[in-house]
Amino acid sequence: MNDSGLPLRDLHLPEPVGWWPLAPGWWAVIAVGSVVLAYLLWRLYLRWQANAPRRYAMRELARYEAEYLVHRDPVTLGKQLSELLRRGMLAYAPREQIAGLTGEQWLAWLDQGMPLPYFHTEGGKSLLSLPYRDPEGDFSDIDVSALLAAVRMRLSVPLPRTA
Repeated sequence: MNDSGLPLRDLHLPEPVGWWPLAPGWWAVIAVGSVVLAYLLWRLYLRWQANAPRRYAMRELARYEAEYLVHRDPVTLGKQLSELLRRGMLAYAPREQIAGLTGEQWLAWLDQGMPLPYFHTEGGKSLLSLPYRDPEGDFSDIDVSALLAAVRMRLSVPLPRTA
């Protein structure tokens, strides 16, 4: 037998399978992944938007602290902190629930949901009398740093939205 007379050709392999166009299963995975990503981004945006009052209140608190370091007037600081707490908590709770609270009821409400009763300590209790004191009087009984810490803690741990 003469092998040289056979008409043999080299083997030709098929082209490798390309990644494009994608199979229908991959399109389904992409669609589901896009929907999940869009949902997570929407939830993240809603959480960021819900925390806007807290972020604003924390910026205002930092500004009030800086002003206090300049003027050293505890009465002005007490007024600012009282107003800031009231406005900050109105962003998270119904107006009917907290707008009329004063005195010990207001302090008890501020301590709700807190790990420790910050407003039933001497630093937090000074929030009741400090805005109404004589600016020329003696403030040796007021612990301003404890009051600032109590306000900071209350603003950093806001109540969940009820509506």
